[in-house]
Amino acid sequence: MTRIKPVQVRMKLRLEFANGLLLGPGKAELLEGIRETGSIAAAGRRMKMSYKRAWDLVEAMNRCLREPVVHTSKGGSGGGGASLTATGEAVLAHYRRLEAAATQAAAAEVRALQRLLRAGDGGHGA
Repeated sequence: MTRIKPVQVRMKLRLEFANGLLLGPGKAELLEGIRETGSIAAAGRRMKMSYKRAWDLVEAMNRCLREPVVHTSKGGSGGGGASLTATGEAVLAHYRRLEAAATQAAAAEVRALQRLLRAGDGGHGA
């Protein structure tokens, strides 16, 4: 019996709430970028998106949540900045835990699907 080499599988979790909040890998990555860089603009650049797009995503989250996800301070001689609020930290932590739980819960089904893949095409066949 030919042994099939494991294929790297990525699962993307996207949550759509009734109030319009969409939360997925992009917004989670943006929040992490803001936390790590202290800047919405820098976080957006890391993701190859404009400041306006990054700010629009932050504002979309802010509109749907009880409290803002990001605290901003105006520029000046010391420069402006951004940081996650307690709500932003909680949103990110809950999302990452959901991702981990979903990945773990789906592991057996993913393995079953991998066994159905063609040998040698890495799962990229049509």
